[in-house]
Amino acid sequence: MRVIELAASFDAQLSPLAPFLIYLVVGAVIFLETGVIFGFFLPGDSILFSAGLVSASRNNLNIALLCGVIFIAAFFGDQIGYVLGRTIGRSYLERKTSPRINRMISKAERFYDHSGWWAVVAARFFPWIRSFIPPVAGVAKMNYYKFLSANALGALIWGAGITLAGFYAARFPWVKSSSYALAAFFIGGSLVSATWNYFRAKRD
Repeated sequence: MRVIELAASFDAQLSPLAPFLIYLVVGAVIFLETGVIFGFFLPGDSILFSAGLVSASRNNLNIALLCGVIFIAAFFGDQIGYVLGRTIGRSYLERKTSPRINRMISKAERFYDHSGWWAVVAARFFPWIRSFIPPVAGVAKMNYYKFLSANALGALIWGAGITLAGFYAARFPWVKSSSYALAAFFIGGSLVSATWNYFRAKRD
């Protein structure tokens, strides 16, 4: 995650925009990166941090509204990715008769059944991966309500969290590393959960 290194360039690009356009551009980038697979190349982390920096330097940007827009965009982006994977992606793969594809689907189902919640949350902090996890969760038919709760938490701590880190970074230098600490917590949790379930499955 290269939030700090890339933030300055996006800060300069966002600063001249009118408030409405900033809300629109940032929301659109976050939605497309999380909701559409081909949006994986978009720099979500850097956009979030830069938006926070710009908001701190301008009186006509409301940080609460900005975080709200980002949360909604991130949340519905993942929801759409999940629904597309569960409807279009799953039906497409089920038409295939390849044993290899069937084994892949079975493995994905087992993974998302045991470790999917943590994976959905932690994936927010990995560029590229966060664009693919929701549709794969849909293909694997991860429990909808488990995905819903993980999606909401991930959208909050990633979207609002990194934006607020940018907003407060100028006043409190230690805040710059807070998004990394938060990411490490959830990524570590996902690894522990996956390892635990792996050894539990071997015992069974």
